[in-house]
Amino acid sequence: MNTAPYAARNENEGGLPASLSVLGATGSVGRQALEVAAEHKIPLDLITANVDVSGMEALARAYHPRFCVMADEGAARDLALRLSDTPIAVRGGNDALCDAIREANSPVTVNAILGEAGLLPTLACVSLGRRLALSNKESLVVAGEIVKAEAKKSGCEIIPVDSEHSAIFQCLHAGRKSDVRSILLTASGGPFRGMTREQLEKVTLRDALAHPTWKMGAKITVDSATMMNKGFEVIEAAHLFDVSPDAIRVVVHPESIIHSAVEYIDSAVIAQLSSPDMRLCVQYALTYPARLPGLSRELDLFSVGTLNFFAPDPAAFPLLPLAYRAMKLGGGVPAVLNASNEVAVAAFLREKINFTDISRTVSETVERLTVYKNAKTVEELLDADREARNAAAALL
Repeated sequence: MNTAPYAARNENEGGLPASLSVLGATGSVGRQALEVAAEHKIPLDLITANVDVSGMEALARAYHPRFCVMADEGAARDLALRLSDTPIAVRGGNDALCDAIREANSPVTVNAILGEAGLLPTLACVSLGRRLALSNKESLVVAGEIVKAEAKKSGCEIIPVDSEHSAIFQCLHAGRKSDVRSILLTASGGPFRGMTREQLEKVTLRDALAHPTWKMGAKITVDSATMMNKGFEVIEAAHLFDVSPDAIRVVVHPESIIHSAVEYIDSAVIAQLSSPDMRLCVQYALTYPARLPGLSRELDLFSVGTLNFFAPDPAAFPLLPLAYRAMKLGGGVPAVLNASNEVAVAAFLREKINFTDISRTVSETVERLTVYKNAKTVEELLDADREARNAAAALL
């Protein structure tokens, strides 16, 4: 997997891709990727979604892709009827999704699918040996070693889209990999920064969805509130940049202006700053190593004024240290972590459990299923995923 920006590159390399595929197009990152494509007039080969037929129809008519794929086959049949007056090909099902990725063969594919469902599409993208602009962190959480090995085999270049990992990727241009002392992974702290475990017992779904900085989908917003999202990002960073999780330090930074930083052995810390806008990260993943004018607003440091930094509270947010433990146990344990979290967050979004029940459910599931630390193949990891979903559901 080529994510290392340390080798010298020709300054004329990079620029706009000839065409683009966007997986998870109806989500927040997917829609912003389409905005970037429209701004730069990049033709679209493929857009995909799960079940949002109305959203997908609107995007298809606005952006005119060659293919549309719905993971849900019933939704695909509905979409095909709605788009019957267009030349757009519509397909349905998970197998059709992976087949369409290969058929489209885009020079760059953005994977913005939410959750474990993004893993097999990631592997399909990786098999092409092209560039993957990766927003689906769960691909690396669940099967990081496999994705890395397959990318190395095919020559696939994985460029991170998450704001923190994009920042780290950019900061690593300042030195050699061997000179990196640590990675400083920033976190906004979410809506509950500074609250105690006792206070968190009383928060509501509405409270959890009120993120102070980023506008995101409901699931990832809740993950930010529990700091599970930051735990996933620790695992993702360890795989992307080939560093030990012990070398990754989480820093709570409420303003979300410094998106992450890299500390070198001479104690220099190189940080990437910008206004919070995922379109910058998407565009850089498309054009790297070139930089082009884009949609993101300029950063006005005078308006920002003060930047604050805090240590995370492991007692109030136990899923963050649990992610470090899962990464160290390895194998299928991160897959268990992810799957049980998906089940617990879904229950919280339906208001079936309390906020603190999320961490309780995930923690108990991981403790019960550490046996999966020896899982290695995709099949074994998917077994761990299924077992974790069943175990988590039984705890609700």
